Amino acid sequence: MKTNAEQRQRSVEKLLGAALRLFVSQGYRSTTLEQIAAAARLTKGAVYFYFGSKEKILLELLTRVEPVIVDEMIEVTGRAGPSAIDGMVAFVNNQAKLGIARRNEVLLLILMSLEFGGGKGAVTKAIGRIYRRLHRHVESLIRRGQNSGELRNNVPVRELAAIVMANHDGAFLEWHRRDEALHGANLVRALRSILLHGLVRSGAAKRRSLRTKTTGVSE
Repeated sequence: MKTNAEQRQRSVEKLLGAALRLFVSQGYRSTTLEQIAAAARLTKGAVYFYFGSKEKILLELLTRVEPVIVDEMIEVTGRAGPSAIDGMVAFVNNQAKLGIARRNEVLLLILMSLEFGGGKGAVTKAIGRIYRRLHRHVESLIRRGQNSGELRNNVPVRELAAIVMANHDGAFLEWHRRDEALHGANLVRALRSILLHGLVRSGAAKRRSLRTKTTGVSE
């Protein structure tokens, strides 16, 4: 028999799961507390009891999304070794894995960044903090690659990182819009190829090609 604490936690998880699906499928502003409660098979009173408002539900979701998207990415790229190219490949591959296992969480961040763009509230601040961490880490990878001669240095780091993130978010949005028409693995391969060919200096690309043939490691 479940304890009261376990029952409360189960109700919280049901509400968060329902809210995540609804926010991604129809947007935050188009989702009502009644819809969240109904999708979770709980009462509207339960929503108020556990969260108090729709905004607090979204803030809790974003709090949970941050380590999944950012912390894991930092850890994975850190394990990829000193090569900035390997770090970028690890970044794309990790996002692809999340696209399969935690797709709604990634889409939530992207879609909410669009819906709350230009705002000044707590949600906007939370989204901004997550994206700043993402941008800073991608910038650090690119800066390392420029310093090592692996990545092109004729474009500033900040703008290159912005293009990387634009391609990342755009690929997820396109997959979201055309789920049945696009194959996820092929989309990831295309994204990885475009990013690397746009970032890597030609000499570094040739050296990497030789190293790949020697080691048998595939991009």
